[in-house]
Amino acid sequence: MNWNGSVPQGITAVIRSSTDLVFVVPRVFKDDTEEDTKAVQPLLSQVMMYPLSKFDGKMKTTDWSKLPDFPAPATKAPAKGESKWVNPATYYEELPVVMKEVPPLPGEEALYGWIKSVWEAAAKDPKTKQALVESFASANTELVDPWFQFQYDGRGVGNGWTAAANASQWGTDYLNRTAISKSSMYSNTPEETQYQLKELDGQGVPFNGNNQYMVTFPKGQLPPVKGFWSLTLYNEQKLFFPNPLNHFSLGTKNKTLQYGADGSLTLYLGAKSPGKDKETNWLPAPNGNFSLILRNYWPEKSVIDGTWQPPGVVKANW
Repeated sequence: MNWNGSVPQGITAVIRSSTDLVFVVPRVFKDDTEEDTKAVQPLLSQVMMYPLSKFDGKMKTTDWSKLPDFPAPATKAPAKGESKWVNPATYYEELPVVMKEVPPLPGEEALYGWIKSVWEAAAKDPKTKQALVESFASANTELVDPWFQFQYDGRGVGNGWTAAANASQWGTDYLNRTAISKSSMYSNTPEETQYQLKELDGQGVPFNGNNQYMVTFPKGQLPPVKGFWSLTLYNEQKLFFPNPLNHFSLGTKNKTLQYGADGSLTLYLGAKSPGKDKETNWLPAPNGNFSLILRNYWPEKSVIDGTWQPPGVVKANW
C-alpha cells in the first residue's frame, strides 16, 4: 500500500499468511530535503505492525526517529558486491534441509517428491551424486549467473529497456523467480511499481562512466504515474556509487531539475560533470560499468502494458 499525505484515521490492514515469515516494507513518499524528512515523522509514527490479539480499536504510534543509529564502519575497502547465498558446492547437503523447513505450496507436493527421489538415488550411487553436484555448478555458471545482468531479466519494453512481466507473484514460474532474486530482489507487483532496467547502450555495449550519456523525456512524456518516478544509477556490483553530489537517483522528488525551453527534461549520466549549470540534472557514474533502473510507482496502465516506452539513452560529448 502507498500513502501520499496523511494516513486516514482508523485504517487497519490485517495480514494473514500460511507461512512463518511475512516481509512488509511500508513506504512514505517525501522530498529529498531535511524539512520534508522532519515533516513526515508524524506520518511515519502511525505506521505500526503488531499481533491482532493486541488490536483494541485505538490508534497506536511509535516515534521511529528515536531508533538507534548504527553508522557504517569507516573503511577504504571497495564494496564486495553480490552476496552469494547459494553455494553450488554445498547445495546437495543444503537443499534437503531447506525443503524440511519450507513446506510445499499447494500443487508443489509432486515436485518435492520428485526432488526427494533424485536425492535418494544419489545417496545410493556415488556416480549419480557426482553428476548431480557437477550439474549444480554448471547450472549456476550457465543459467543463474547471467541473470545478474539486466538484459537477461524480463522482456523488452522499448529502446533497449527490459522489465519483468511479474516480479513478485511467480506462482510456479521458477525461472522468473530465480532471475528476480538474482538481479533485483524485493520487487512489488506491476500495479504498484514497474521497474524498467537497462545497462547496455544502443550498440549492445555496457554503459561506462568514462563516456557521457543523456536521457531526454520530451514534453509531456515523463513516466506516467499516479505516485512518483525515479531514475537510479548503480555501479557494476548493482550498488549505489558514492559521489560528492549525493545524487543516486533523479525524478519526482527533485524540485530543482532544469527543463529545456521546449519543456523537455534531459538527465546527464557519466563520471565527468556536464557543467556546473547542469549538475542538478546529473547522475554521477563510476569510472567503469554502470546500470540504470527506472522506477515507476503506481504506474498508469500505459506503463504496465508497454504503450508508454522509456526513452533511449544516447551517447553525448561535453
